[in-house]
Amino acid sequence: MKNAHQMVEEAKRIIHEISPDKAEEALPSADLLLDVREPDEFRDGHIPGAINIPRGLLEFKLSSDPELENRDQKVVVYCKTSGRAALAARALKEMGYLHIFSIEGGFDAWQQAEKPVIKPTMPDFD
Repeated sequence: MKNAHQMVEEAKRIIHEISPDKAEEALPSADLLLDVREPDEFRDGHIPGAINIPRGLLEFKLSSDPELENRDQKVVVYCKTSGRAALAARALKEMGYLHIFSIEGGFDAWQQAEKPVIKPTMPDFD
């Protein structure tokens, strides 16, 4: 029986991981920037232009949204540290998506590289 770490390591052997610098270069031509973290993580900050589909809902959302069914889209995916993104990239690959890139080190590495981040603020009702 495999544990989560083994599953992530196995996924990383078959997906395409790119550095935050390469990801930043790839984003202008990407069709979809996918954040697979949980909604509260996304609300705390995310890469500009990202849409949030939590890892646990990914296959269901992709299967039910006609805008996301094009398997030839260029997709960049990330999570906090790259584990969930690796599993998501593997799932996308298994679903027939052809151009999947996962950000190595995830959102944490993106922030450490001082790349742009959106941190939404709550409205002030005073």
